[in-house]
Amino acid sequence: MPPTPAAEGPWPAQWLRGVLELAALAVVDRGETYGYRIAADLEEAGFGAVKGGTLYPLLARLEEDGAVSATWRESTSGPGRKWYATTPAGRSRLREQAVHWRAFTRLTTDLLSDPATTGGSL
Repeated sequence: MPPTPAAEGPWPAQWLRGVLELAALAVVDRGETYGYRIAADLEEAGFGAVKGGTLYPLLARLEEDGAVSATWRESTSGPGRKWYATTPAGRSRLREQAVHWRAFTRLTTDLLSDPATTGGSL
């Protein structure tokens, strides 16, 4: 059954806050890209619409932390864009956090699947 849509998208905002940095880093790790494309890829993946006011500060933090590098490029068909690429430190961070995320979601799934925890209602 699909999730019940929330006002800000298909998932509760607090869930997105917990995983958005990891998801954005995973999108950038697929290949050099820019903010609008990252937001579109996240939406296509099912995360809902990620607003620029959320995404760009997150990308700035990833850049400050050394997880991504950014270069400004002029465009022949519109305004210039800031392009992002994963650094070796960012790839390492992504691999490590992905392992932890999978373990965390496994724990959550197991807990929610336990009839003693859910009262048999799930």
